[in-house]
Amino acid sequence: MSSMPLASSFLQSEDFIYVLYIIAFALVIQGLRGLVGPKTAVNGNRIAGLGMAIAVVATLLMPSEGNWALIAIGVLVGVIVGVPAARQVKMTAMPQMVALYNGAGGAAAAAISTLEFFVLASGNGENAVVSVSLVLSAIIGCLSFAGSIIAFLKLQELMTGRPITYPGQQIVNGLILLTILGLAGWFVVTLGTMPVLAFVGLLICALLLGVLFVLPIGGADMPVVISLLNSFTGLAVAVTGFEINSTLLIICGALVGASGTLLTVMMGKAMNRPLTNVLFGAFGSGGGSEPAAGSGGPQQIRSAGADDVAIMLAYASKVIFVPGYGMAVAQAQHSVKALADQLEKRGVQVLYAIHPVAGRMPGHMNVLLAESNVPYEQLLDMEDANPEFSTTDVALVIGANDVTNPAARSVKSSPIYGMPILDVDKAANVIVLKRSMRSGFAGIDNPLYEMPNTSMLFGDAKASVDALTSAVKAL
Repeated sequence: MSSMPLASSFLQSEDFIYVLYIIAFALVIQGLRGLVGPKTAVNGNRIAGLGMAIAVVATLLMPSEGNWALIAIGVLVGVIVGVPAARQVKMTAMPQMVALYNGAGGAAAAAISTLEFFVLASGNGENAVVSVSLVLSAIIGCLSFAGSIIAFLKLQELMTGRPITYPGQQIVNGLILLTILGLAGWFVVTLGTMPVLAFVGLLICALLLGVLFVLPIGGADMPVVISLLNSFTGLAVAVTGFEINSTLLIICGALVGASGTLLTVMMGKAMNRPLTNVLFGAFGSGGGSEPAAGSGGPQQIRSAGADDVAIMLAYASKVIFVPGYGMAVAQAQHSVKALADQLEKRGVQVLYAIHPVAGRMPGHMNVLLAESNVPYEQLLDMEDANPEFSTTDVALVIGANDVTNPAARSVKSSPIYGMPILDVDKAANVIVLKRSMRSGFAGIDNPLYEMPNTSMLFGDAKASVDALTSAVKAL
């Protein structure tokens, strides 16, 4: 009979709980390490998930953790909402889902800070460390939440994806930021005993800044913005950990914040654009109705039929698929794999060239192609893919516009000048699958389409690829 209390006491002991935390953090770090490549990403995600599960259990073992009924209700609501959403969301909508979930994390951090503020306002004063943590968590959480919602609306096309700018925009943002800093300073000096209306004003200003922060960002910068907002959420969660004395939140938030920041920097380098230019450059605001500078005016394009393209593919030695958001929208990844299988049966070498900012979030194309069981060794990063194009018979571009635009190399007036691109124009033949001649998400035209080795195959990407597969089979 006495063994039960002993077991319970051991499970709730501080040493045992911290051992569980150490195991959990080690698993989370190992899981993050696995996310560096598509081949190890699935197991990395599972390992990190196991680590988080252990961390949650360790937290719940603490004797004074709180109301178990409320915790159970929260878990139940999360499961009811999260599991169906994750299982039913289309792969094309994955960036939107990432933006929403990221916003939820920021909102949670801001909500905890708001509740802690009312604890302080009730007369239970805290020290400066808690006050600083609380106000930072509230500000960053609100900013991340509001910015993520705008990113979701842009990606879901519930509002224009183009940058939204207006005269004096930076001045307005600066004034709001100064207001936030002033209110935050007041909060810290008074150790959280400022009037409730002032704190509510602080939250409203942070939310407004988050909205105005993302409105002028569009085009190919959206993957960078999602990564940056993710790092903001991680930072908000880490600061919340200091606020409520949670080692779990501190370490996990720091990991998310650091990894998100590193990914943002890496993606900025992949676009050859500093982060300040991404945030304040309004990339794509110039519209897409005019040809890119140096493109020779109205584009002289060549159109090809599925039968002609199928012959080129079937008798090629090497074919490189270049996927973009157009493939995601058409949900053509399985059709692309079916075409690749037919070509490989004929002895054609098939590769896939992946640009780091193709799609609407980091790794978007890798996720889609992995879903269709494309072998990992065929997925080439930009640095590995570019040397292959000069010996490629056919480069099949499926809805990738901005990341294949040669204006980035030669047209100094182009907004993407200097951005590393996939050198598809160096292939012997380039076939571009597009619905129309509309410009890409960045809002600029692509001189690739009027080059002598380029032909256009117009239509829905999935229907076009299926037609190519049928034509190759018939040869």
